[in-house]
Amino acid sequence: MAKILIVDDAAFMRMMLRDILTKNGFEVIGEAVNGADGVAKYKELSPDVVTMDITMPEMDGLAALKEIKKVDPSARVLMCSAMGQQAMVIEAIQNGAKDFIVKPFQAERVKEAVNKALR
Repeated sequence: MAKILIVDDAAFMRMMLRDILTKNGFEVIGEAVNGADGVAKYKELSPDVVTMDITMPEMDGLAALKEIKKVDPSARVLMCSAMGQQAMVIEAIQNGAKDFIVKPFQAERVKEAVNKALR
């Protein structure tokens, strides 16, 4: 069972993602409230996949992605973005993100992105 770390500053977004992931047979092993927290939890938990919000206080998703990639170049990170963040999504992909999921989350798309990252 794939272990997932959810990084998002919005509690309801984390809850929605946790719900989608667990219903699709993934194990959510941790949640982080910002990029800095996400990097720390990544080091601590070694998840198979990370869902990373782009816009967060303290350390945004892009900075966190770069930090995680420094720690683990093979890290599988999926960026979560609102519509209209194309430039940031492109930058994230260039920095090693596997894929991106657009908010509001669609269960099928989340499942597909996680499975693709695990391949």
